[in-house]
Amino acid sequence: MQMDLKLVPFSRRGSYMAFSHVPEPRAKPGGLYLRTVRATGTNREAFRVELTVDGQPVGFEESASPERLRLQAGPGFAEFCFSDPGVVRGRAEGVGVRLSTSAEAPHDVVFSVGGGVWIVNDPWIPCQFALTPLAGRLVMDAPWTGTHSARAVAEFLPAEGAGVVEFAVEDFDGTWRPREHPEPFEACVASARQDFDEWLSGQASVPEEFADARELAAYVNWSCVVGALGRLRRPAMVMSKNWMTNIWSWDHCFNAWALAYGHPDAAWDQFMVLFDLQDETGLIPDSVNHSQVSWAFTKPPVHGWVLRRIMERTDQIDRARLDEVYGPLSRWTDWWLACRDFDRSGLPQYCHGNDSGWDNATVFLASPPVKGPDLAAYLVVQMDVLTDIAASLDRGDEARAWKSRADELLGKLLGELWRGETFVVPSVADGNAGKAAGSDSLLVYLPIVLGERLPQAVRAKMIAALKDEGRFLTAHGLATESPKSSFYQADGYWRGPIWAPSTLVTIDGLAQLGETALARRLARGFCEMCEREGFAENFDALTGAGLRDRAYTWTSSVFLILAHEYL
Repeated sequence: MQMDLKLVPFSRRGSYMAFSHVPEPRAKPGGLYLRTVRATGTNREAFRVELTVDGQPVGFEESASPERLRLQAGPGFAEFCFSDPGVVRGRAEGVGVRLSTSAEAPHDVVFSVGGGVWIVNDPWIPCQFALTPLAGRLVMDAPWTGTHSARAVAEFLPAEGAGVVEFAVEDFDGTWRPREHPEPFEACVASARQDFDEWLSGQASVPEEFADARELAAYVNWSCVVGALGRLRRPAMVMSKNWMTNIWSWDHCFNAWALAYGHPDAAWDQFMVLFDLQDETGLIPDSVNHSQVSWAFTKPPVHGWVLRRIMERTDQIDRARLDEVYGPLSRWTDWWLACRDFDRSGLPQYCHGNDSGWDNATVFLASPPVKGPDLAAYLVVQMDVLTDIAASLDRGDEARAWKSRADELLGKLLGELWRGETFVVPSVADGNAGKAAGSDSLLVYLPIVLGERLPQAVRAKMIAALKDEGRFLTAHGLATESPKSSFYQADGYWRGPIWAPSTLVTIDGLAQLGETALARRLARGFCEMCEREGFAENFDALTGAGLRDRAYTWTSSVFLILAHEYL
């Protein structure tokens, strides 16, 4: 398997470093960079990577597998691997390797600590790097201005102008501690390969026709795991090591489900990582990375639905884990019902499209807050799951209470938001039905996740709408906004493109209702699109072209789930 570094970063499980290209247009020069996912959106590029001959950059061709990145130039080559999550090892023959900070920064500090080792401290990232020559020499160009280093240009060169160059790059916080790097380069490569192979062996099985895509999906997920650090109390899978380098509070659920088949402990960590940060009201944050927690928004409560699917697929969710999750999941449910029901109608509300995960969907053109039918549906499912967990934990009174509350919310959902043909999304502020003239969003069909909880007449109407060729249904799957809508945009985020979560939610609901042919058609369309385009954040609904971030973990995870479950 080979990766295109313009789309898929080269990294390793547990690492906060990755090699990839800067997309155009960006203020920084194009090319290959050693990047960090510790940083903010504008400060991820730690070093530009170049090969040199006689001090001049030379062109090279890239090839990357899970364990090795190779840069081939006319007179020689350079290779990189991750000897462990915190160390990049490099070697070269016939060329030098130049690592340069991407732009002058007014607070960079570059200094030698002896033994040929240099420290590059860039507070804007914020991260520090230790550059250590292992064979050959390191020449550093870092003039001091009196307040900061004007630049950092590190060139690893042969000792006498010829021979092998070897070096190590470490990222670290706080204090750097000298360390040896005695492992031969090829042993480091073999270690990385072994780690990936063990991960790959635990992935869901898929049809042989999707074997290559399965391996790439496994790599995307494996390489996007970062170690416990700072705000992250356990290893966790970021959404991408390209640009979407956070963990959002519904994305993590889809990744947990995909891991449940063969890596149940990793699945549990992924499921619980946002609950580690739950506040005293029961709210879980919108997103987290190692340094920041965002509370500006949140995401929909798909957690109960996904937890049930995980429990059905592994016997590792034992009584201790059920006890661990029961309290947080209960408080999360109560938060929606107590803190997001502003008109005291019994139907919880979204304050922004971001809270639904469908950031700019047309149902949010009305003034917030709005009553999302998907939100009520997720909560009914979640309370059904809490009913079962409470019963398993011998909390009979609580189980009966959850069942009663679920039935009551379902009644309100059907009584107020079902209008005979479709669900609506009314605005609490102005009573608007939540549908701007000409809009047609798939979001109102997500209550299909309720499956047999829906009345027969409601099911029939929803299934008919989903089967309507050319409305949402395309050759590649379900558009999030009908292509017939006046608001449809090919690259309109939630106003048209096909997304992994909406695809899985809908397929799961259809399968519960016995609509296996349509479920399999949608699964095949999505998986074939991923096989062709990679694991993009979303896809053009009419052409199937990959859009936005091109190595997104919930897409690779949903591919694995669908190919395994339905194909």
